[in-house]
Amino acid sequence: MTTNVADILIEALPYIRRFYGKTIVIKYGGHAMVEGHLKEGFARDITLMKFIGLHPVVVHGGGPQIGLVLEKMGIDSQFIDGMRVTDEPTMDVVEMVLVGKVNKEIVAQINQQGGKAVGLSGKDGGLILSKKLHLVRSQAEDKPPEIIDIGMVGEVVAVNPESIQTLEEGGFIPVIAPVGVGDSGETYNINADWVASKVAVALNAAKLILLTDVEGVMDDMNGSLISSVKTEVVKKMLEEGAISGGMIPKIQCAMEAVHQGVERVHIIDGRKPHAVLLELFTDRGIGTEVTNDQ
Repeated sequence: MTTNVADILIEALPYIRRFYGKTIVIKYGGHAMVEGHLKEGFARDITLMKFIGLHPVVVHGGGPQIGLVLEKMGIDSQFIDGMRVTDEPTMDVVEMVLVGKVNKEIVAQINQQGGKAVGLSGKDGGLILSKKLHLVRSQAEDKPPEIIDIGMVGEVVAVNPESIQTLEEGGFIPVIAPVGVGDSGETYNINADWVASKVAVALNAAKLILLTDVEGVMDDMNGSLISSVKTEVVKKMLEEGAISGGMIPKIQCAMEAVHQGVERVHIIDGRKPHAVLLELFTDRGIGTEVTNDQ
């Protein structure tokens, strides 16, 4: 037993040395945010990362939690192409749940493990500047594309990282809710994967880690996990339909992040205990690593 523990620590050492002082952005979502033992384990892992000299930045989702509160309030949820239609009453609930409830719970969990977490939304310090997202759907060749209004759903225009960097330098762990602010101060609900990707680029992060409820990117020929893949191959897989469903936006986020300077993006199964540490500090990892073509 003692030998096994020592072997694990020795295996982790070169990775700790490599990422010391580097920023690691983690998109936190799925079952890892719901199941008690996984939530506690995630908070402990993030705290450990900070204590050994890494700079973790957490961007979280909260779709299921939003859905539950909307249901209790008698507000119907409608989705188009996987995105929640967000009118003003729904946006009020989204902001209340993401910023006022989910964000503070994650902060409290990390602090309970001895970390120093601070919650932020995109409104704080003009962190996430955004604009209204227009959903464009192609039609017949002789017709113009259909533009669908899905309400107060936004896309990231720019990330101002100064507040995050100040917190990092002070020994704090930033925890970010994916709520953006528009030119006129309006609030937008933004996909957390895309927020995490844009934050990672703005911080020149060494890694972006996307927690999911699947193992990673699978080989459609034999069903096995692809442990590492270059963006050129990923692009071909998308064109051939080898990647589908909910994995498409995550892969698109990964490709954009590495093309804009993030060294590596990891898509991992957050249902596995200590998934982030296993991906960062072991030779084999547990998910799919996306790297640039170079």
